[in-house]
Amino acid sequence: MNPWLMLALAIVTEVIATSSLKLAAGFTKPLPSLLVVLGYIASFWLLSQVLLKLDLGVVYAIWCGVGIAVVATVGVLLFGESLSPLRIAGLLAIMIGTILLSLSGKGH
Repeated sequence: MNPWLMLALAIVTEVIATSSLKLAAGFTKPLPSLLVVLGYIASFWLLSQVLLKLDLGVVYAIWCGVGIAVVATVGVLLFGESLSPLRIAGLLAIMIGTILLSLSGKGH
């Protein structure tokens, strides 16, 4: 499978797992707790496969940066968390850093 597609799937499963942490209520709710465990297992396995083909720094920057931005968006949209100008600036800084690290990979 294409490593970039696998990275995208790793991000999706990590976002599901992280979002489920809030729903798991301290691991007192079985279904969200199961999603947390299975999501992280899937995400880390996919990430390990991606790292066979792509640079660690680039992969981790994308995985973290995109994951943080999407989880923050999920927090706002699904959990009613605030979206202040400072939070927006922080997310933009993360995205810019992710892009810069991605561009610094092989071939650049």
